[in-house]
Amino acid sequence: MYVTLNPSGQKMPITGFGLWKVPQESCADTVYNAIKAGYRLFDGAQDYGNEKEAGEGVRRAIADGLVKREDLFITSKIWNTFHSPDHVLQMTKKSLDDWGLDYFDLWLIHFPIAQKYVDPKERYPPGLLYDVEKGTMEFEDVPISVTWAEMEKAVAKGYAKNIGISNFAGALIIDLLRYAKIPPAVLQIEHHPYLTQPQLVALAKQRGIAITAYSSFGPQSFLEMNHPLAIKTGLLLTSDLITGLASAHGKTPAQVLLRWATQRGIAVIPKSNHPSRLSENLSHTDFDLTESDIEKISSLDVGMRFNDPADWPGKIYIFA
Repeated sequence: MYVTLNPSGQKMPITGFGLWKVPQESCADTVYNAIKAGYRLFDGAQDYGNEKEAGEGVRRAIADGLVKREDLFITSKIWNTFHSPDHVLQMTKKSLDDWGLDYFDLWLIHFPIAQKYVDPKERYPPGLLYDVEKGTMEFEDVPISVTWAEMEKAVAKGYAKNIGISNFAGALIIDLLRYAKIPPAVLQIEHHPYLTQPQLVALAKQRGIAITAYSSFGPQSFLEMNHPLAIKTGLLLTSDLITGLASAHGKTPAQVLLRWATQRGIAVIPKSNHPSRLSENLSHTDFDLTESDIEKISSLDVGMRFNDPADWPGKIYIFA
């Protein structure tokens, strides 16, 4: 299954493999094995710190004849410290070089937050902090309009086939569309039954922007980070509703959660290091939930956001 992107018309797989928190030491093998299992979309980012290793896995798969480059859909994201017009194209090229690619299928602004530049020679990826010893963040006054114009140049130079946004709220998207020469093809957001964001989803669909959901399993991804909200929140994968629906359909709880998104046209990017789960996640589209099932799952919404810059040291209230 695919989602057709505007304005390019390129088809993006509705199920991909997310590279967040994939360790450097295992990333190349993880990507290679995911390609072997049938994955064709890989979602990376400068901030994940594993682009070189992910690219190694891709190159190995191509060399072994598993895929051709044109069979793959590679997404990455520019980090907050590189929003300045002095750095966007330079850092786009760096990411491409790290991956060993000539172009990205999709190149996203990771957050609508411009932080003070950190030279990659000093620290890369730079992370959240400008001054690590003091534990402080610093920011730059770079409007999204300026960064977006540079993203559009990346398309013109052939560095990216599509450009998009991540973690943007509605009003900012509406404003971006007023001046964008190339509209965003994709909006990537935290999206799971505890955080359904129905109005944001409706806005994106109204404006022809495809949606990719991250953290489809809710608190699961944040437990290993000792996220306090995730620790005290009931897991979606073991909730009575999700396990009951999984049993009724003869599927796993993970497949039910993924299908809840993709059946509504929202792409997903789960990850797993387990071969059986790799296949299960990829094959979750071979059944349909009922409308009643979807409504019941959506009713779990409590507006619970786990990835919120308001929790960062700089306390940035982008979702206010």
